[in-house]
Amino acid sequence: MSKLPILMYHNVCQSESGSNKLTISVHNLERQFQYLTDNSYKTFHFSELEKMKTIPEKSIILTFDDVTENQLIYALPLLEKFKLKASFFIPFKCIAKTDLWNESTEEPQKIMTIEQLKKLPTDIIELGYHSYEHNKYQMLSPAQIQNDFLKCEEEIKNHNLTVYPALAYPYGNYPKESADKANFKILLSENKMKFGLKIGNRPNRFPFKDNYEIKRIDIKGLDNLVVFRLKIKFGKLKLF
Repeated sequence: MSKLPILMYHNVCQSESGSNKLTISVHNLERQFQYLTDNSYKTFHFSELEKMKTIPEKSIILTFDDVTENQLIYALPLLEKFKLKASFFIPFKCIAKTDLWNESTEEPQKIMTIEQLKKLPTDIIELGYHSYEHNKYQMLSPAQIQNDFLKCEEEIKNHNLTVYPALAYPYGNYPKESADKANFKILLSENKMKFGLKIGNRPNRFPFKDNYEIKRIDIKGLDNLVVFRLKIKFGKLKLF
């Protein structure tokens, strides 16, 4: 089995003064992508992983939640510059709106429009699911979860979007009690989800032990390059 770190990003800003837990500056993101390139890391889409039984030694997955407009403006050009692939996860209710779930004092972030999503280069960006309403699955009944899936599918069909069935759980949250978890995974399977992503903050082993409990490593905006390198290798340590 091979080690596979999956990195989780959110917003990207122009100035380092705007960096915080969920927002990384263009400068820091570029340094991280430069490091991956200089060290011969290879990126993949989930649709590629589905067909693979083994992966190269230095494999890594880049993921961005929420399809914010700042990702289009700042992250996409860097992905293109370094020839890296990434997965962008869509909260469908918020398309062409703002991050409505964000109740912090920070300025609301614009979510990409349908037109912007359709223009993303598919060789670089693969779109995935981030639920419909960006609610915590653990707080929803099975009927509510199923309704959330149905609304996602309606948006995809109505707008003729191409979205790969990989689901990033909002807040990394999903039912944890054994019966609820089992029912949740049945719903994922019935709705044809291939992969489900939590947080976990550790590199995965590939092939995955459980396709619906794939771990992502939270890359924070204030992480320096040393922390970034340690996270890729070990995940989140108690040191940071």
